[in-house]
Amino acid sequence: MMRLLAQVSLIGTCGILATAHAQGAPQAASSPFTQIRWLAGCWEMRQGQAVTIEMWMPIEGNLVLGGSRTLVNGRAREFDQYRLTVEGNQLVYTSKPSGQTETVFRSTSVSESGFTLENPQHDFPTKILYRRHGADSLIARIEGPGKNGTKGIDFPMKRVSCTL
Repeated sequence: MMRLLAQVSLIGTCGILATAHAQGAPQAASSPFTQIRWLAGCWEMRQGQAVTIEMWMPIEGNLVLGGSRTLVNGRAREFDQYRLTVEGNQLVYTSKPSGQTETVFRSTSVSESGFTLENPQHDFPTKILYRRHGADSLIARIEGPGKNGTKGIDFPMKRVSCTL
């Protein structure tokens, strides 16, 4: 009888622990990261003499780092550092442009084709959008208040090799 009670107790304890672990563990299938794996890699935008390269580490774990640099006539003009994390079921995008203070944006939509991040308290931009266009191109867009309503700037990019 004692042996049977010990076995039942052990089975019950294992069941409780398994349930608690399953509830506390992030579910990979429901993470916003699973929908934006296409972002990983290097992206390039050329406009006149300006060349911008944006790089994103592989989308895995609970942290993704990225950054960009714009060269004009071979000299650095701007740089940005990015950090993507997940809180609950929401992407949290932290941007630090050209050595300025960090600004945090939170996702308002995430799908296989893109994502939208917003921070209505920020001066400009208040919205950042990434839209996938096929396997090898994307359009990043920033929006915010302008003189005559919403102002938007598009950054069309194509996938390039990440050579270091």
